[in-house]
Amino acid sequence: MQAVVAVVETGSFTAASERLGFSKALVSKYVGEIEAQLKVRLFNRTTRRISLTSAGQQYYAHAIQMLGMYQQMLDDVRIGQSNPSGKLRISAPHTFADVKLSPVLGEFLARYPDLSVDLIASNRAVDMVEEGIDARIRVGSVQDSSLIAKRINTCHLVVCASPWYLNQFGEPAAPEKLVEHACLVDKNLSIANQWPFTDSAGQKTIVQVNARFSSNSPKALAEMAAAGNGIALVTQNVTDEYIIAGKLVRLFSNYVIDEFNLYVLYPHRKYVPLKLRCFLDFMQEKFGVDN
Repeated sequence: MQAVVAVVETGSFTAASERLGFSKALVSKYVGEIEAQLKVRLFNRTTRRISLTSAGQQYYAHAIQMLGMYQQMLDDVRIGQSNPSGKLRISAPHTFADVKLSPVLGEFLARYPDLSVDLIASNRAVDMVEEGIDARIRVGSVQDSSLIAKRINTCHLVVCASPWYLNQFGEPAAPEKLVEHACLVDKNLSIANQWPFTDSAGQKTIVQVNARFSSNSPKALAEMAAAGNGIALVTQNVTDEYIIAGKLVRLFSNYVIDEFNLYVLYPHRKYVPLKLRCFLDFMQEKFGVDN
């Protein structure tokens, strides 16, 4: 049953074998045995692709439900012991994985000794089903309606510069004065070098800054700013440690610049595995609104 589901969700016998840890021949054997037992063909096979027959669609729908119920039964039994087990595959943006998630994952593993974690740091939009990802961390809007998005918190953008830079070139008195400075731009942001500022009266001003340096790495931008190379617009979860250490100074704190929600995404399913439920709770505990 798992072999059929894996073939459907990965799109090939080869990918299914990689997910299950079986040989391709063994996956094909399992599928063939089910087809022989039911006396129906589950897949239409060509040299280029495979697709489900109508019987295969029926089988897949029931198999998903039965496997979910089986997993729920296992999880319910394990809940009494509070010991999720197996491997949890997590995808997260590079910066969040490096700066925020990695420092606390040791505590998560210590709390659940029978669980292992595979962390994939990537800024691309991964295919969670095809790549066997249990949870994907996303900063920003969520466009895939096939996924459940659990909001954890809100990430704020911060304008900052080093004390040396401000002493050397002066602190801009207003957002409009940023055009006179070298600015460091995050290419991940849709606003790019169009920095939006909203004052306490709700008046919004957009400043087109001079992008002296740009990068898709918020960590690199913070490092460049701390080294005195310009004024940066970076997410607060990256700048906090620099500001606390006195390496960066926050500017325009009386303005709202922009903000993005932090989500944990996971596939729609009737039964959420215990290992995933534990991770969702852990994310809320460490990065939730009250923390």
